[in-house]
Amino acid sequence: MVKKPTHFKAALSYPNRTIAYFYSQIEQQKQVLRCIHGVLPPAIAQHTLHCVVNGKKLLVYTDTAAWASQLRFYKNDILAAIAPVTRESISVMQIKIGGKTLQATPSGRKPNIPSAENIDFIRNHCLTVSDEQLKGALLKLSATLAKLSKPKPLTD
Repeated sequence: MVKKPTHFKAALSYPNRTIAYFYSQIEQQKQVLRCIHGVLPPAIAQHTLHCVVNGKKLLVYTDTAAWASQLRFYKNDILAAIAPVTRESISVMQIKIGGKTLQATPSGRKPNIPSAENIDFIRNHCLTVSDEQLKGALLKLSATLAKLSKPKPLTD
């Protein structure tokens, strides 16, 4: 079978200055992060996740507030180390907490779902409660537990 020729080129096959600029920005951010890691002690460098240069501001991302407070003490060292790498002189360093996203359930652990009788008890008990806010909360809880207790269908 003969393959038909395509009449259009892929968008990335054309020379594109915008994409080249973005690639150079990404490379600069990687280089700045390497400089930051070189200045910091290994324990702190391990928790320095990302950095972004935005104008005259350097944003450094770490995973917890404890490491952010430690990074503050290295501000002058970091700014001095990245000066030869950045295109503009950086005068402000801001530290942000942007850790890894957590899973809904940690690996190896499963939620403890009550039995169907207990879910029905919660649903029936909420009908006798006079507080409307509590009644709504118990109804939502029983609906969520009922949904979670149903076995998931097998998919192929």
